[in-house]
Amino acid sequence: MKYLNREEFAEINRFGLGLPNTAYAKYFIGQSYLNPLVKEPLAMSNVTFEPGCRNNWHIHHARKGGGQILICTAGEGWYQEWGEEAISLEAGKVIVIPEGVKHWHGAKKDSWFAHIAFEVPGEEATNEWLEAVSDEEYDKL
Repeated sequence: MKYLNREEFAEINRFGLGLPNTAYAKYFIGQSYLNPLVKEPLAMSNVTFEPGCRNNWHIHHARKGGGQILICTAGEGWYQEWGEEAISLEAGKVIVIPEGVKHWHGAKKDSWFAHIAFEVPGEEATNEWLEAVSDEEYDKL
């Protein structure tokens, strides 16, 4: 379900808005929020995107293991892998992103969106942040 109104969205965003995601703001277009849920044994955070917000293309690297899992919890968003069609996201959708896959994710233009994100444990795991998803690419969705 789409939510444009922040207060209505806050009522259904069960894992909480958190604080502005200033540490990673340079890798996002628009405002995102981060609410860390668990640090050990696996870091998990609720990431909330305002309408139109999305992160840059990026890759989760690891020598062994690695990747990312997204559990969509509220609102509507997009996920796209390089060279593939974008996938519509809504509460209940789970996305498993293998190590080495170039991708992005974020809110639809007309809805707030939240997902729980966690990094799959891996050896020598790193994130490579790449170019922004252009307005031209995003506006086609």
